[in-house]
Amino acid sequence: MMGIFARLSMLFAACAMLTACNLRPLYAGGVSGAVATELGYVEIEPIAGKAGWLTRNALKDQLEAFEGQQAKYRLIVELEDKIAGFGVRSNDRITRERRTLRARYQLVRLADSEVVLDATAGSDAGIDVVSSEYATLAAEDTALENLAARVANQIVTRLSLFARNQAGVAQTP
Repeated sequence: MMGIFARLSMLFAACAMLTACNLRPLYAGGVSGAVATELGYVEIEPIAGKAGWLTRNALKDQLEAFEGQQAKYRLIVELEDKIAGFGVRSNDRITRERRTLRARYQLVRLADSEVVLDATAGSDAGIDVVSSEYATLAAEDTALENLAARVANQIVTRLSLFARNQAGVAQTP
């Protein structure tokens, strides 16, 4: 009987601590919230190559809900796309590839051309190399599409954190 009381007490204490941990929703206020408003000020520069096109489209898909305001920031993204074979059979045929997409991105304030955010994002995927060249190329393309979406998610998350900090700074007297 005492064990149940102790467990319940610990559960209530844990719940009380969670309410005091100062967690706040990042996108509080929805489209009219502080973070969404700041994200609406970002324009995305074109990015070179197929990986750039895919990444830029993924970024636009995530940020277009906030568009409509005059741009205050420019997002500049440079990508590095690599494929490396690492699974090798005894006849020197590659059986596995690793596709890596890395992005270095900068958020530039248009008013004074100052870089306010300089960060990196990246992801990788494994690809099985099969006897069909078409299937391998299709797997490489699918991996690139998935990697571009993951990198774009990382960039938007980091931009959202920046926007939250900017909104917090703007509200502080």
